[in-house]
Amino acid sequence: MIKNTIQSAGLLVLLWLLFGDFVLGWFYNRVKTETYNNQYSSKEDAPDSQDQSCFCHLTGVLDDCFCDIESIDVFNNFKIYPRIQKLTERDYFRYYRVNLNRPCPFWADDGHCSIKDCQVEPCPESKIPVGIKSGNYNRYSQVANAITDIDCEQAQDLGAINSTLSNYSKEAFEDWARHDDAQDHFCELDDETSPDADYVDLLLNPERYTGYKGPSAWRVWNSIYEENCFKPRSVYRPLNPLVPPRGGDDDGEGFYNWLEGLCLEKRVFYRLISGLHSSINIHLCAEYLLAEGWSKSLWGPNVQEFRQRFDPAETKGEGTRRLKNLYFLYLIELRALSKVAPYFDRAFVNLYTGDRQEDRATKELLLQFFNETKAFPMHFDEKSMFAGQKIEAKTLKEEFRLHFKNISRIMDCVGCSKCRLWGKLQTQGLGTALKILFSEKEIKNLPEHSPSKGFQLTRQDIVALLNSFGRLSTSIHQLHSFRALLKEKR
Repeated sequence: MIKNTIQSAGLLVLLWLLFGDFVLGWFYNRVKTETYNNQYSSKEDAPDSQDQSCFCHLTGVLDDCFCDIESIDVFNNFKIYPRIQKLTERDYFRYYRVNLNRPCPFWADDGHCSIKDCQVEPCPESKIPVGIKSGNYNRYSQVANAITDIDCEQAQDLGAINSTLSNYSKEAFEDWARHDDAQDHFCELDDETSPDADYVDLLLNPERYTGYKGPSAWRVWNSIYEENCFKPRSVYRPLNPLVPPRGGDDDGEGFYNWLEGLCLEKRVFYRLISGLHSSINIHLCAEYLLAEGWSKSLWGPNVQEFRQRFDPAETKGEGTRRLKNLYFLYLIELRALSKVAPYFDRAFVNLYTGDRQEDRATKELLLQFFNETKAFPMHFDEKSMFAGQKIEAKTLKEEFRLHFKNISRIMDCVGCSKCRLWGKLQTQGLGTALKILFSEKEIKNLPEHSPSKGFQLTRQDIVALLNSFGRLSTSIHQLHSFRALLKEKR
């Protein structure tokens, strides 16, 4: 007995030396789960089985990858979440330029939400850092630092910017712009120069429940799932609010049999969209309008709303699948962040706002964050996708891209301005992640001391990528909070 105890202690010390608190956290989570399962062998025995039913099946290895949920929980909540929160509060990442007035390209506009919490407050010009207002020409420090001292009005004038550039740099910038225009994007991008585009302070316009719901919201998600997820009309999606219940066929068995019969790429596509939908729903449940007052409204977690969306008993088993797809999406974007790190490692790439001290601190935080993402040992293997015959793989990849691009266009049909803002940002963030995953060769061949025409990111791409991953990280962190709240309710 003593010998076994000593051996166990030695093993833990060795794990700590090799892998640090990540492995120990995972080990603790495993032991705790097994102890709970052994202690309460049946659902009836567990003291909080009813209130914990949202989570009782949320465990183990995810489909289509070799990573377990418990490891992601520990890694995110202790390593990633604190860092991504700090990053998205920095000036470079908090301002996002968006056009919320683009008409819906697919159906007649059914009017914008009139609820006050649906509205978005654009940021006054005077509040935008000079380096951000000056546009994409200041992506790189060699150029950006040359205009640090010019005022806001000069920064808006392209002549003032161009006067700081050599002829070679001007030609290079023109080449980059042409490449950006011709490049295959996964999203329908807003025209940042449009007079309808505004800068929005994301910290002052948080994603939360606004009261926007019903047929208008259902129509958006129905269009996404029914018309863009490679699904034939003969296959019925379970719990579709726009389709009458179909009795025994409404349990989803036919749908999931169809889904499992798809190729990996199309299965991944559906799981990404479902994961994004789940993440958004978690934010709405966590920041729910609990009470509306004359001077100030009260926002907080709504446990009942969470159960309605994710409890297997309330959703005929759909809730667990939805939450697992959130974890799957998290792994996809985490993988993209770890792969794009070399792009930012280069000394001349600068997160420019016009404040050198702020910019230096922001980049240092970003590189520390990337080091954490690269340390995760169970990344999704994107090489398993589009790995068949060359012509077939290329055709499938283009189909994948166009379907996702269409979804980004549907975001202009969202009637709530705040929901539209966060929908557009998160689809652009996911689109940027997909662009990174499928640009491996271009990223490997990045020149060390000069920009690359083969692969580049605009500031909008970078802001969307980090903030969309921040939303996923927050969702997983909020699941931990809901778990605790459900225990309190027992």
